[in-house]
Amino acid sequence: MSGDGGEYPSDLTDEQWALVEPLLPPARVGPKGGRREKHPRRRIVDAIFYVVRTGCAWRQLPKDFAPWPTVYWYFTWWHDDGTVERIHDALRGRVREADGRDAEPSAGLIDSQSVRTADTVPAATRGFDAGKKVKGRKRFIVTDTLGLLLAVHVVAASVQDRDGAKRPLLWTRLDHPGVRKVWADQGFAGRLVEWVAQILGRDLEIVRKAPDRRGFQVQPKRWAVERTFAWLTAHRRLARDYETSPAHSETMIRWAMIGVMVRRLTRGQPAIRSGPRSLSRTETHRLNCGAAEGSWLTS
Repeated sequence: MSGDGGEYPSDLTDEQWALVEPLLPPARVGPKGGRREKHPRRRIVDAIFYVVRTGCAWRQLPKDFAPWPTVYWYFTWWHDDGTVERIHDALRGRVREADGRDAEPSAGLIDSQSVRTADTVPAATRGFDAGKKVKGRKRFIVTDTLGLLLAVHVVAASVQDRDGAKRPLLWTRLDHPGVRKVWADQGFAGRLVEWVAQILGRDLEIVRKAPDRRGFQVQPKRWAVERTFAWLTAHRRLARDYETSPAHSETMIRWAMIGVMVRRLTRGQPAIRSGPRSLSRTETHRLNCGAAEGSWLTS
């Protein structure tokens, strides 16, 4: 496999694999040593990223990966034993340090996103978000001010923001005690602010829209968490929720963020969108000729 990656754009490069490989658990072997794993770990990880990025079903993995039951077995094993969380958290610390920050954050952001679900998702884990007019599940995420994930919780879309936010805020308090302040939008106002202050001993500040502004408005502080949702939904597996278990949905989100972070670490800086490109004289001439031809045909 070349340093530019494997056969698919979602495959890890050699440099990216060097970040992930040391964080994986040792191979499972029996008391007498057992046999070596049949499929390379790298191709297992590439297959998981392929599913996350393209949104294909496990059964439709290309044949050049390991058999889909094997890939799914690794996915559930690394979910159950906490490997995915450990990889994610280790990489988050490296990204923060590369950005000149402390490995542990001191402030956070919380937001929710309602997404539709596939027909295979159990009805007991789905609901209807009357505000967003979405039938499915709701994702609660807490991020640092860089937009890196600190906590994620997936519930039915019918759960109110002020109720569904309690668990990820509690996890943030336990796992990241240095986070003293969290910013949120108006949907989290009310009793939740008092609960955070009294039970968690933290400050939940509500960022409100300017009263004279209508429609979308970039809000101070909170834009970073909204950008994180954009990162996530760029992965087709996360544009809709396909997972039978909400816990597996949370793991899919972590895998997506792992991909974001390894690309950022190996790139050395956040992605920069290319600006508008000026057309060459030849391209301008072709466009003008095409427009003239079209007007002649429709006249």
